Amino acid sequence: MHESYKALIPLILPESIEEYFELTEVEKKDAAIHIYLKEVNKTPEEHAANKLHSKGFFEPITLQDFPIRGFQVYLHITRRRWMNEDTGKVVYRNWDLVAQGTRITKGFAAFLKAFSRYTGA
Repeated sequence: MHESYKALIPLILPESIEEYFELTEVEKKDAAIHIYLKEVNKTPEEHAANKLHSKGFFEPITLQDFPIRGFQVYLHITRRRWMNEDTGKVVYRNWDLVAQGTRITKGFAAFLKAFSRYTGA
């Protein structure tokens, strides 16, 4: 992605999304814009004391966001999961804990909580 376009991401998507997600594709199709986001391989803070390794992704989910210039906007979100080598269990980022921090807005927290119930498990 061209560097000048990166400045548009926080204007279009929820604040601080680039900290947790990578924008992988944007597609304009009919009267809709499809934005594809994939969670980055950044170990969740709540599991910092554990030895984790990436275990792939959950199935993507789709959320409708605010329209942009008359186009419906759909966010296709792919969440990451990790294997906790200490417990042998799959773990994923707890968006409730992230929301309690000071680095994201309430709007972004609500956005993330909307799909936290989709674990694909």
